[in-house]
Amino acid sequence: MKGRISNKMGEIQINPDVIALYAGTIAVECFGIVGMAAVSMKDGLVKLLKRESLTHGINVDIIDNKISIDFHVIVSYGVSISAVSDNLIESVKYKVEEFTGIEVEKINIYVEGVRVID
Repeated sequence: MKGRISNKMGEIQINPDVIALYAGTIAVECFGIVGMAAVSMKDGLVKLLKRESLTHGINVDIIDNKISIDFHVIVSYGVSISAVSDNLIESVKYKVEEFTGIEVEKINIYVEGVRVID
């Protein structure tokens, strides 16, 4: 389902893939986030996604014109997962609401792995 905004000139529809790409770009800029993760259902392996395929680690649902975002992330070793998650939620919620004009109802974060950064 697409996000819809109506104004006096007409209607604006926002594709969830656009929101996913924007949210992914914000997420990888957050401290402690190494990148998005893709989980293979076949063998349960977690793979770090390249910057070009950020949207594969993010699911965006728009229900009743409210956005719900699921992040599958890999975090840096030695950081507080709670602090990184709080920072990610606040940054994404604020910037996505400013970008789209649609309320972000829920953000779920699934930590799929930890990586040591050189």
